[in-house]
Amino acid sequence: MKFGLQFKATLENVTNVRPVGEDFRWFLKLKCVSCGEIPDKWQYISLMESTPLKGGRGSASMVQKCKLCSRENSIDILGDTITPYNMEDSETFKTMVQFECRGLEPVDFQPQAGFAAEGAESGTKFPEINLQEKDWTDYDEEAAESVGVYEVTHQFTKR
Repeated sequence: MKFGLQFKATLENVTNVRPVGEDFRWFLKLKCVSCGEIPDKWQYISLMESTPLKGGRGSASMVQKCKLCSRENSIDILGDTITPYNMEDSETFKTMVQFECRGLEPVDFQPQAGFAAEGAESGTKFPEINLQEKDWTDYDEEAAESVGVYEVTHQFTKR
């Protein structure tokens, strides 16, 4: 089953908000579809990490056994689906990434460090954006204007 993580924010004078690098960590809460268990702690997956699936069925970003029902579940980041969030997307939901899930369902997402953006007019690079507080502000010297990403929210869609 594929799930899309849709990102929504209000952008001020920035565009191309995106996760950076193979080591970008997607922090998720994952539900076991089999028994409904949702662990309290955040778990992260990244493109750098790959675990082989049992029976030689390829690999996934994370393979784990459910603590309650012992079922082996997996989630894989579909790297070619990672899409930047642009100025024209501001205040609308847009799918930023898709996950291939077997036995798991993502139920929550926590953005953290590792995002980048550019000034909408100036092209000024902002390589170190942390969205954990759901808001980020800075100043674009080149354009002489404030920049920001505000009111970050998300939702998941089934594909």
